[in-house]
Amino acid sequence: MSFDPSWLALREGADAAARASELLDPLRAALPPDEPLVIWDLGCGTGALGRWLSGRLRGPQHWILHDRDPELLDLARDNVYLTADGTPATIETRKGDIGSLRAADLVGASLVTASALLDVLTASEVEAIAAAVACPALLTLSVVGRVRLTPADPFDAEIAAAFDAHQRRDGLLGPDAVTVATEAFGRRGASVRTRPSPWRLGPARAELTAAWLRGWVGAAVEQRPELAAEADVYLRRRLAECAEGGLTAEIHHLDLLALPGGSS
Repeated sequence: MSFDPSWLALREGADAAARASELLDPLRAALPPDEPLVIWDLGCGTGALGRWLSGRLRGPQHWILHDRDPELLDLARDNVYLTADGTPATIETRKGDIGSLRAADLVGASLVTASALLDVLTASEVEAIAAAVACPALLTLSVVGRVRLTPADPFDAEIAAAFDAHQRRDGLLGPDAVTVATEAFGRRGASVRTRPSPWRLGPARAELTAAWLRGWVGAAVEQRPELAAEADVYLRRRLAECAEGGLTAEIHHLDLLALPGGSS
């Protein structure tokens, strides 16, 4: 599965606003105090998470940007990450699948992180991550299957249910991802915390709201083609509300911090 760079760019501001900053203090406390940080970003996309996180952690930092999409890695390679100390981090990229990740790959890692990744993985892929990671892990912006649109519409629930089913297709975890990841890390002795990280969309992010609506409804119809005619009318109605500044959307996510046994 790969993602359009234009979609990743469009959502970056909403992602940054949503991330659960309250997990940063316990994360910082768990990181090694006196050595350079080696940070793996799994499914890095264009590197948006690193652009947000690098400046919130001390330096020096070395980032390993990991993705299966070589085009996204080419974009990510051009990032300039500045640490909280104001020094530039070093960056390397690695192409690979999450499911093939092993503990030997992560030897020397100080932190493993990811954004909007868990919900597009299978249970076996999440188990592989939990088994491979022996350091803190910050896994952000996983969908949880709750969307609230204002004003409400009678067809909202039908679309939401079909979308959630689409998220779970072919064994993907979708809204179940955080629960599965919490259990996988917990079985390995990690202390796990989760915090809400909702997107709050409205007139100030009208372009993103419209793009999200099209994707949300499109996935629902892909899952349940019999909804197509009514969904088309619904989408046109919702897009008109969005264009008029009369629609807000809250799309719920969770951020997860897993600290290895012995960390507080």
